[in-house]
Amino acid sequence: MSQQSAESVLTGVRNFRDVGGLPTRDGRRVRHGVLYRSGHLANATPEDAAYLGSLGLHTVFDFRNSADLALDGVDVALPGVRNVNMPLNDPADGAEFWKMVRGGELDELRAALADGKGEARMVDTYRTLITTRTEEIGRLLRAIAEETVPALLHCAAGKDRAGMSIAIVLMAVGVDHESVEADYLLSNAPGRRYLIHRGSRVKDGLSSEVVELLSPLFDARATYLAAAMETIEETWGGVEHYLTKGLGLTDETRDRLRERLLEEG
Repeated sequence: MSQQSAESVLTGVRNFRDVGGLPTRDGRRVRHGVLYRSGHLANATPEDAAYLGSLGLHTVFDFRNSADLALDGVDVALPGVRNVNMPLNDPADGAEFWKMVRGGELDELRAALADGKGEARMVDTYRTLITTRTEEIGRLLRAIAEETVPALLHCAAGKDRAGMSIAIVLMAVGVDHESVEADYLLSNAPGRRYLIHRGSRVKDGLSSEVVELLSPLFDARATYLAAAMETIEETWGGVEHYLTKGLGLTDETRDRLRERLLEEG
């Protein structure tokens, strides 16, 4: 089944894709059918679950925290698939902020998000993920290098926590930055975007101004990925030192990642 037809089947799972086919700097490509990404699986239909079950998944990594799970619900169980919850942010971090996003009136949204404040918040989120979640991301890469593929990586929307995790996995096996960024930006396609939740009693609902104010939070923007890369450069002096010193990856683990994820040269 092609990626396009897979997306037409997955009516309750957004932003799903196989990252196979992306090129590496040494001329190889990521294998198809070993590494997938998506939004959460809580709304997966029986047909969605049947399709996902047909992929031969070993592990689903869910990067959501307890607040996300309370909002969207737990993933639909896939028989024979291991589920690993690996929160990549604190449930208390921004809880009141996201409550305001979903239920705040227009004046509150303006105060919190207008004049570049929404984008600045997202930039800070990406920087913080890089500096504070090295243990979790290192553990993720070591797991993928061993016995956990095929694997599906997801958060709520599949664009930020999952997006950065996928980007780091791809960088670790030698995918060039342009290809990493292109895959990251695919999350902006209309059929892939996370559906914004706003309370039914909120006066302004999803007016054009509200949508514009919220767009920095629900977009995948190259500036966010760039902020993460700048943080890697500032903190570790580049991707290679981030992978080895920040995430603790050994040469053997990198070799195993390539064996697992790349086509044979």
